[in-house]
Amino acid sequence: MKILRHIGSLAFVLGLFTAIFAGMPWYVIVADNPVIPWWLRTAVFCLLGGILLVLLTVAFEQRKHKTSGEGQLPAESGRTVLLLNSAELPNREITEILGLAQGHTVFAIWLGKDLSAIVRLILGGELTEYTEMMGRARQVAADRMIAKAAEMGADAIINIRYMTTSVIGSAAELLVYGTAVKLSE
Repeated sequence: MKILRHIGSLAFVLGLFTAIFAGMPWYVIVADNPVIPWWLRTAVFCLLGGILLVLLTVAFEQRKHKTSGEGQLPAESGRTVLLLNSAELPNREITEILGLAQGHTVFAIWLGKDLSAIVRLILGGELTEYTEMMGRARQVAADRMIAKAAEMGADAIINIRYMTTSVIGSAAELLVYGTAVKLSE
């Protein structure tokens, strides 16, 4: 089912872009007596060309980002930071409070997955597309918070809290924060 859903999503996106980037320009050029004045035709081509250029550059940047491994957090040198959502640690004492450690990210899903989620919203069931997106966002934000705490020399992060807000459309910001502390041995 997942494969069929992806094929359907891909077909929709390809159909949409074909209609916008090929159908409209073809009609504007080929129509015998276009109602659209020359200045509006120029604007449509500039608009479509700009959108296409942005889409291509974003796709290129994402591909480059994935292949180069940029954005991955550096592996710590065997140092682990303990994560707790409470203020107390059994058998350990907090010796120093280092301050706030936080990490955040903004994630979105592509239009095809967004459409699949809309259909599932109508029919009912778990919106797995958003579940996966938020899971990845939580991991990225937590990794960034841990990296920040490690820079501070923390042994643990206590009172961890997650907060999420909608940014635009299907994009969501996820913020994770806690207090970075040093612990007794």
